[in-house]
Amino acid sequence: MPADHLISRVTILGTGLIGGSFALALRKYTKEMHISGWDRADVVRAAHSRGAIDEAFSSELAPALRGADMIYIALPIGVTLDLLPEIARRTPAHALVTDACSTKVRITQAAEQLFPSGNSLFFLGGHPMAGRELAGIDHADAELFRGNTYALIGASSLQGDPRVSAFVKILEKIGARPLWLGAQQHDYGVSLASHLPQLAAVALASFLYDRLDENGLPITLAGPGLRDSLRLAGSSYSTWRDIVLTNQEVLSAALDLFARRLDDLREKLASRELEGDFDAANELYRLLHNM
Repeated sequence: MPADHLISRVTILGTGLIGGSFALALRKYTKEMHISGWDRADVVRAAHSRGAIDEAFSSELAPALRGADMIYIALPIGVTLDLLPEIARRTPAHALVTDACSTKVRITQAAEQLFPSGNSLFFLGGHPMAGRELAGIDHADAELFRGNTYALIGASSLQGDPRVSAFVKILEKIGARPLWLGAQQHDYGVSLASHLPQLAAVALASFLYDRLDENGLPITLAGPGLRDSLRLAGSSYSTWRDIVLTNQEVLSAALDLFARRLDDLREKLASRELEGDFDAANELYRLLHNM
């Protein structure tokens, strides 16, 4: 039996943007997969209406977990931490449990206590580096993961577990690029690549909003460059609250370093020394667009 066939029944906890997109990707790129969803009644009903899931659950967790080969947790970090003990108690012994939370140290620390080594239950931390500024099942897309890195937390030797190997094969089928990292390494990396850009966009957008005059300046003079720069400013605080709270030390250090860079730029305004910063920025731009 092919390794990915070890997973034929998936339960997705949280059927919003990430969970809904994962369900749609499974539906499109895997065969004979039974997909259940658990969320608020209105959210899981919308996921069912879109054809993302076969069964919808919205109250007790136990019925949603029963018989699953894989539990995919796509809930906010705080909710995930609250539910992990019940998930560990009620998940079938043969199943793989994995999450899609945006920070990993707190999640993996909790999982180490609830899914100890040698136990038949298996937890694999994960984080798809994919998303949009608009959340919810209405914005879910089967192609959301295609071409994007999917962080997996732990040593690559974990692929020796057939359940993990099966999950990696599924990720490859939906177009994701698995990358193995440690939890601290992950949280440091995303603080720079994801969390800092989000807060920078929020800072710039709120700064400009506070300076709107009766004529709408400076927004009335804004071109597409500002809109492109502030795409992340459309993200909601509810999406980012737990991310900031669970990575605050690393993120605080990143903000300090970024503030120093802004001070450095200000000191260079009257000289031609800014050329080096533009050159570095141009090179990073090229690297990102050639990935």
